[in-house]
Amino acid sequence: MTATSSKPSLTDLLRAAVAAVGGSERPGQAAMAEAVAEVIDNNAHLLVQAGTGTGKSLGYLVPALAHGERVVVATATLALQRQLVERDLPRTVEALHPLLRRRPEFAMLKGRSNYLCLHRLHEGVPQDEEEGLFDAFEAAAPSSKLGQDLLRLRDWADETGTGDRDDLTPGVSDRAWSQVSVTSRECLSASKCAYGAECFAEAARERAKLADVVVTNHALLAIDAIEGAPVLPGHEVLIVDEAHELVSRVTGVATGELTPGQVNRAVRRAAKLVDEKAADALQTAAEGFERVMELALPGRLEELPEDLAQVLMMLRDAARTVISAIGNTRDKTVQDEDAVRKQALASVENVHAVAERIVEGSEYDVVWYERHDRFGASLRVAPLSVSGLLREKLFAERSVVLTSATLKLGGDFNGVAASLGLAPEGVTGEDVPEWQGVDVGSPFDYRKQGILYVARHLSQPGREGSRSDMLDELAELIEAAGGRTLGLFSSMRAAQAAAEELRGRLELPILLQGEETLGELIKTFAADPRTCLFGTLSLWQGVDVPGPSCQLVVMDRVPFPRPDDPLMSARQRAVEQGGGNGFMAVAATHAALLMAQGAGRLVRATGDRGVVAVLDPRLATARYGSFLRASMPDFWYTTDRNQVRRSLAAIDAAAREQGK
Repeated sequence: MTATSSKPSLTDLLRAAVAAVGGSERPGQAAMAEAVAEVIDNNAHLLVQAGTGTGKSLGYLVPALAHGERVVVATATLALQRQLVERDLPRTVEALHPLLRRRPEFAMLKGRSNYLCLHRLHEGVPQDEEEGLFDAFEAAAPSSKLGQDLLRLRDWADETGTGDRDDLTPGVSDRAWSQVSVTSRECLSASKCAYGAECFAEAARERAKLADVVVTNHALLAIDAIEGAPVLPGHEVLIVDEAHELVSRVTGVATGELTPGQVNRAVRRAAKLVDEKAADALQTAAEGFERVMELALPGRLEELPEDLAQVLMMLRDAARTVISAIGNTRDKTVQDEDAVRKQALASVENVHAVAERIVEGSEYDVVWYERHDRFGASLRVAPLSVSGLLREKLFAERSVVLTSATLKLGGDFNGVAASLGLAPEGVTGEDVPEWQGVDVGSPFDYRKQGILYVARHLSQPGREGSRSDMLDELAELIEAAGGRTLGLFSSMRAAQAAAEELRGRLELPILLQGEETLGELIKTFAADPRTCLFGTLSLWQGVDVPGPSCQLVVMDRVPFPRPDDPLMSARQRAVEQGGGNGFMAVAATHAALLMAQGAGRLVRATGDRGVVAVLDPRLATARYGSFLRASMPDFWYTTDRNQVRRSLAAIDAAAREQGK
């Protein structure tokens, strides 16, 4: 009798993969793998919450590799992309190869500007009068930071096999990188470029076409969906990791911006290529735009002021004429003409597209002015919502798995689902994608490992002014903890004020975001348990410091969006006009997501102990407080300040006893 080979079970595959990456199977990991395999087989959609420490990467990679069809994995952070491509995928593929009897291929794919452009490197940057650069390598002094970066890039170009900026260590400045990279609009295309056969970006795309698993980022996924020109290879399954970030990343890609500097740069680039009349018309429009922007006050523009509408129409029409002229004429006296033309076209086309979009005044767009002390005024336009776009472009033709440690807000998936264009779970109908939500839990015992303390006795935070009682409370908590504190603040101003005040009160090192690179700050914070680290948004989501260096996480206030945030306030009003609760759907959901992420900084390993302290009484007293608390890990909850001080002191004493 001849033995027949059987298909390996998902359990066997997962066990082999877990052994390959080191460690043992984690609680929830098998349940996640089973859920992912089921929706892939049924061509369905899944939202899966997998707590920190679940090992969710293998929870989706193993069933994806077993499926056999091409899978795209989109992540929000470089750290996770690197983990997947450099650690998880190589080991998992090697472990599954004997069981699957095939060796799945994998590849990384990013946007074109992430890859070194050989044409730019060898031919130089098309001349821009503002920067005075034709060949940046000759223009930059070798002793300057720019010159040193450019020389490093030239040497690295001969060594790298990928041309991927993230493979260059240490890195270089954005200014230096811009001299050797191009956007997709500026690219000459492989067929027209003298270096097309060697192009790093094209090579990455070719590798992706042959791969079973393509790892990319949210931004490229958004571009692929929005612009209608596919940049990702066709795929049957899409897995979105760090899915809580997806809506903001898609919104960013769909946001247009015009600044006087940007428009003037387009004028300079176009002037070399078109007749005087066309150039003068664009120049006149640019000058009018600059005059209007000098008087711009920050805030939403529900109706375009007449002077702004007029200059935008002038910009739109002049840009359209220039685009047509560049397409119909070629100046053979311009050195490296194709690169000059592509750069000019990219600049002018962007001006035309944004000006036209704002002038059209879609009811689905929000337009506003911003003003920065350093960069001046800008005019921005963003979609009121990206839910319809995601529903149409993301879920229509593939099975989609979205995963994160924070997808359940207020106890269910419906808030996040609505932002993605999905109806409440269980609601069905024509053109309504069906989905299911699964929470596979966490390996951590949050009620035993952590305390959620709300300082109910403090004054309610206002829009302006310092909170002396909050600073007193913060100082006492830090002293009880012996340092070991990550301070998460709702604004940079609040973080700076707290750092300045407490440096004068406490004999403990206090690090402040912005005073050193984020990587160096986190490294220093992790190395010395007595150290505290204060900062704002990126710290709420970007710190992974297990152990005794982070045993107190403090939030100064509930992180609602600013009341004058044009996009958030417009979205809130739109929900209210539709009969919904705009505050809960937008502001409270935004705050819940950040608080869930921030609280997740505390427990990163099974041995971690500590306190999350929220110095905003509204979390205990306001009606929405229960919604926010239900979005956070299930810590033991208290408003007893004396109990928390005793607990922090005990945790500190235990860590000191262990020599930590």
